[in-house]
Amino acid sequence: MGLHALRFRLVDSENSWGGRRRARRAGWLAETFPDLAQMSVIDLGGRVDTWQQAPVRPKHVHVVNLEEVPIDVPEWAEVDRGDACALPRPIANRRYDLVFSNSVLEHVGGHERRLRFAETVHALSDAHWVQTPYRYFPIEPHWIAPGMQFTPVRVRIALARRWPLAHTRPDCRETATQQVLWTELVDRSQMRHYFPHSRIRAERLAGMVKSLIAVRTGTGDY
Repeated sequence: MGLHALRFRLVDSENSWGGRRRARRAGWLAETFPDLAQMSVIDLGGRVDTWQQAPVRPKHVHVVNLEEVPIDVPEWAEVDRGDACALPRPIANRRYDLVFSNSVLEHVGGHERRLRFAETVHALSDAHWVQTPYRYFPIEPHWIAPGMQFTPVRVRIALARRWPLAHTRPDCRETATQQVLWTELVDRSQMRHYFPHSRIRAERLAGMVKSLIAVRTGTGDY
């Protein structure tokens, strides 16, 4: 089996180990928000196809990320290009039933930017679901590389250029450097700081915390 096929079977396909974990989280989301199908949701940093494949789809989904807006957007969705840490005013002034974000917080660019991201989440809704990989899980999730997050930057850059299980191998050192410097995993104390009134739910694998989810339902229960 080639290494690309191995990664596909481990994390990228719907039936992979990673795919099953994503499906499990989708189930948790639906259980936590039983009215999800009737809700308006803003997805910070996500994609429409995530919701097309979801077991429960909200009534309306507004996706905001830094990518180019796709040509074909389903009628139940809207997509805008924008920075979740500094939303355009027309979006920042709106309110939603739920703010959703999956594996984005670790990519926004440092502590100050994470604070701005959390402020955006709190301003848009009383309810949120913000997931991010846990810093101290032994496998770095983006490269599927053991302990990579604990190594010096120069080592991470070298690994990013050569590690065979990376999603997309960078074509040059500058691209690898950008990938490494824009990936900064956080721990539980940081999540509690950014989301002090939320429940911090731990997703575990083999008893170890794999990811953290800041959850607030907006009903005053957390």
